[in-house]
Amino acid sequence: MNSELYVLPLVVRIERAAPQTSPGPGPGPAKGPRQGPPERTDALEAAAMAVLSLLDEPGEWTGELHAWQSTGKIRKVVRRARGAEWRRALALPGRTIEHRTAEVRVHPPVPLDDWPRDLARLQVSGTELTDTTPPVPAGPPILWANPALEMSAGKAMAQAGHAAQLAWWASDADERATWRERGLAVSVRMAGTQEEFDSMVAAGLPVVRDAGFTEIEPGSCTFVADAPWLYGRVPTSGA
Repeated sequence: MNSELYVLPLVVRIERAAPQTSPGPGPGPAKGPRQGPPERTDALEAAAMAVLSLLDEPGEWTGELHAWQSTGKIRKVVRRARGAEWRRALALPGRTIEHRTAEVRVHPPVPLDDWPRDLARLQVSGTELTDTTPPVPAGPPILWANPALEMSAGKAMAQAGHAAQLAWWASDADERATWRERGLAVSVRMAGTQEEFDSMVAAGLPVVRDAGFTEIEPGSCTFVADAPWLYGRVPTSGA
C-alpha cells in the first residue's frame, strides 16, 4: 500500500433547508424538525473530531491508517452529501461524528484514484457554510484559522482536520488521555488579527502549511493548534 497515493475521505451532511410555511386553518400534515445546512464552526469542529476519533481508535482500519500516515502526507478531501447520497455514505465503512448542528462521516483512507463509487460521485464544490449564531465559548485545544486567507468550508474542514492531527501527534500519552476524557473536543476559531496568528506560529505550536493542491498558495500557514501543553513542540506538515 503506497501511503503517498492515499487520502482520508470526510463527508459532511448538508441537507436543503425546509421551506418556512405558516400553518393554515384546518388539519394538515405534521411539521417535522427544520432541516438545513450545519453551522460553519460546528462543521469544522466535527471534521476535526472525526479525524481524532479515527486516530484514537482506528480499529479494523489500523493498516490503512498507518500506511497513510507513514510519510507524513496527511491529505484529506471533504465532500458533501444529502438525502440518498448521505444514506449511501452511511452504508460504507466509516464512522459518523454528530456535533451540535453538524454530522461528518470519516472513512478509512482510500487510494487517491480509486475511491468507492458512492464517495467518488459526491461533489467537492459547493460546500459553503456560514454561522448564523455566535459560537459557544472556546476551550483548548483551539484551532486558529489564518485571518488573511479565504477558504471554502470544505477546504477549512480539511485544514482543521490537519491541525487536529498535528496536535494529536504532538501530545504525549497522558495529554491524549486527558483529551480523550473530554470527548476529543476541539474549538475552531478565526484568529483576531494577523499579528496574533503570526505570534502563535512563532511560538512553536503545531502549524498547518498547505501543500497547494486547492485554493491556497503552497506553503501558506492555514491553521495553528493552540493548547497549553503544545507550546514549543513545533511539528509542522504539508497538507
